[in-house]
Amino acid sequence: MNKHEILKKYFGYDSFRNAQETLIDSILSGKDTVGIMPTGAGKSLCFQIPALMMDGITLVVSPLISLMKDQVGSLNQAGIHAAYLNSSLTVNQYYKALEFARQGRYPIIYVAPERLLTEEFLDFACHTRIAMVAVDEAHCVSQWGQDFRPSYLKIVGFIERLPRRPVVSAFTATATKEVRDDILDILQLRDPLVMTTGFDRGNLYFGVMTPKDRYAAVKNYLECHPGNSGIIYCLTRKIVEEVCDRLRQDGFLVTRYHAGLSDQERKRNQDDFIYDRIPIIVCSNAFGMGIDKSNVRFVLHYGMPKNIESYYQEAGRAGRDGEPAECILYYSGRDVITNQLFIDNNQDNNELDAVTKAIVKERDRERLKKMTFYCFTNECLRDYILKYFGEYGSNYCGNCSNCMTQFEQTDVTEIARALIGCVKSSRQRYGTTVIIDTIHGANTAKIKNYRMNENPYYAVSSKVPTYRIRQVLNHLQLEEYLFITNDEYAVVKLTEKSEEILENDGQIIMKLAKESDRPIKESGSKGRKSKSSLFKEGEFTEKEEALFEKLRTLRTEIAREEKVPPYIVFSDKTLTHMCIVKPKTKREMLAVSGVGEFKFEKYGERFLNGIAAWEDG
Repeated sequence: MNKHEILKKYFGYDSFRNAQETLIDSILSGKDTVGIMPTGAGKSLCFQIPALMMDGITLVVSPLISLMKDQVGSLNQAGIHAAYLNSSLTVNQYYKALEFARQGRYPIIYVAPERLLTEEFLDFACHTRIAMVAVDEAHCVSQWGQDFRPSYLKIVGFIERLPRRPVVSAFTATATKEVRDDILDILQLRDPLVMTTGFDRGNLYFGVMTPKDRYAAVKNYLECHPGNSGIIYCLTRKIVEEVCDRLRQDGFLVTRYHAGLSDQERKRNQDDFIYDRIPIIVCSNAFGMGIDKSNVRFVLHYGMPKNIESYYQEAGRAGRDGEPAECILYYSGRDVITNQLFIDNNQDNNELDAVTKAIVKERDRERLKKMTFYCFTNECLRDYILKYFGEYGSNYCGNCSNCMTQFEQTDVTEIARALIGCVKSSRQRYGTTVIIDTIHGANTAKIKNYRMNENPYYAVSSKVPTYRIRQVLNHLQLEEYLFITNDEYAVVKLTEKSEEILENDGQIIMKLAKESDRPIKESGSKGRKSKSSLFKEGEFTEKEEALFEKLRTLRTEIAREEKVPPYIVFSDKTLTHMCIVKPKTKREMLAVSGVGEFKFEKYGERFLNGIAAWEDG
């Protein structure tokens, strides 16, 4: 079979997406290949399809057991024999899988990097034709990546031990220029094709809010989106427990996930979410990598992550089916302090020498600052993320909270002068709260103890609300008129640009939301109260929504019979297409996106019967 026939037969698609075919052709020509593609863009097909056409076995190096299980499960459901080799297998299972591999039963084998240089695996690999080594989540090879795994450094040593060098391919969704360079250098790729298809996920709505009551905001969001599947990320295990308990008490069907739970409970709770038994999971950042659940309609962050890479990766778990989904970040100033503590007490890089560890810590602090600026900016949120990864857009996406808020240009020069003057006159000794309270004229014990009530700028902005003063301070930091130190006691410092405001007649003009827009921005979800954000307004009739629910129920029945997650049977996007096409024959069903010949033979008739029964009803 050629690549198009494989695409249709096993995966159910009529054509390749952006860049997939180019990457596949590069691998098939024997060229080392790097693909940097956003989550949901179909990276896996770029190495899975060549693997089915090459002479020999493709080894896919993957960092997590859950990721391997999900990928192998999906391949087996599509009719492709695949296996994984990791610590979840018993000794007997491991040797049996190796024996089947030697017999040529598996064109694709997923393997944990820790296994590569073990005696048993090396013996297998050196006596088998390895056609390709595909490195999934390739950013893990870089110490500048957000998920650096020292075990990934074993990949090159493994390849060097093989009697014949295979094609090497590497794929990731999040990679800055530094990480990209590391992937090329550390994996020792030879004249590779490097293709970056862009990081934009146009189906995702991005929002940032600073509610006084985060829990109330999340609760309101869930009430506005009943029945939708989603993830709520929290910064600490304690917050995971608190939010999960409160949501249960308020009648929501939720589960939890963090590293403090037993392996058994983590697996049970993860499966409940993946298999659609429980629609919402409250979790720490320990959850998500390797979870390919396609029908996640929202990702809420109950606190700010420590860098843009982590945020975009976690937010990217929404809308993997390409349908509309929402990513909302609920920000508080305390999130910065919490993340600084994480950075200062990081134990993940103990294998690094002291100098390198210090450099990594400083990089982490700088990345935290960029993440914080994301929460401050009034510019397009999508554009901010894309610029971070080296892409440049129009600064207007029309699908983020900033683009959907009406702003007006406001002169904040007097507030800016007061802030900068207060910092200078107090000899750059205090943090943001003291500076803000001073120019606002707060009568607190701390202000009196520091004698800031005697500062020449005390109460000069007493008529300005504190939230507005904080907005201006954030803007001054964003525009580098002020600098806040990264150490344990964050202190506001002057910069080279500070004197421009104090000594010159320069203006500070800032985009500020019109007061009438503030409640809209804080509502959290563009004001929609639909049954499911999957359905675009006017696209489905009420009757077709009923058909979708009928097909989803049928999918759940089949998934239980097969003991697989429902989205592995068919994705929500495929069910949506069925509702639009309403196929009556095999030929019409095979025209539905995501329905291949193998899956039609397994499930096609049952879905055709379900659609026919709905139409008769």
